[in-house]
Amino acid sequence: MLGILLVTESPICVHHRDSDHIVSGTDDWLEMIGDIKVSDEQWLHRIISHNVTGSRWRCVISGVVNRSAPYRWHGFEEAHIFPLGKEDYWNQWGYSRWITDMDDNVGMSKINSTQNGVLLRSDVHQLFDQYLLSVNPDDNYKVIVFDLDGLGIDARVLLGNTLKFGNDERQPVDQLLRWHFRQAVLASMRGAGEPVFEVDFPPGLDMMGEIMSGPMAAERMEFELCSRLESQ
Repeated sequence: MLGILLVTESPICVHHRDSDHIVSGTDDWLEMIGDIKVSDEQWLHRIISHNVTGSRWRCVISGVVNRSAPYRWHGFEEAHIFPLGKEDYWNQWGYSRWITDMDDNVGMSKINSTQNGVLLRSDVHQLFDQYLLSVNPDDNYKVIVFDLDGLGIDARVLLGNTLKFGNDERQPVDQLLRWHFRQAVLASMRGAGEPVFEVDFPPGLDMMGEIMSGPMAAERMEFELCSRLESQ
């Protein structure tokens, strides 16, 4: 995590001041030796996505089972790991190369692959989309919460549990989970976090006017358009 947040001339290694033993975690103030700076790498702002069809019957992060599935999905939503509204970056960076459950048709981005999705409880989905929690695929798929852990899921290990199951090709790919974890570190630990936007507009309200007068208007309009075209 420090390797994402901090830029140093040599690998980061934390030693105990008195014993010189290497430590993995501490609440003490750290004394820095050598040049070090906070990364200025930008993260991709994302808009909370709407529901898409889910293929798994439990929240992969909390482990809560949807006992009404497959008939009702209230309270459960399929979350895109890489945001649908950032498809231009997906194409630019060639992330479709990691998707193996869809054909290589010309012009198909594969961003809607099940390998770019996880089923989450609605409240967990909002935290996931705001980069307030993520999963580290390089640490046994451990859940990392970057806010107050009101759900009691911080440090929950998902390997062999709900996230990775056998050889099912529908499971999310590590490269996308790794991308999301990096975004969460940059967005949450560097200070700003992510804004929460209104998505439930009451009847009669000028939804487009509200979006255009608010922050990140172009990105929100692009997402609304993609979502509506996708549902047709």
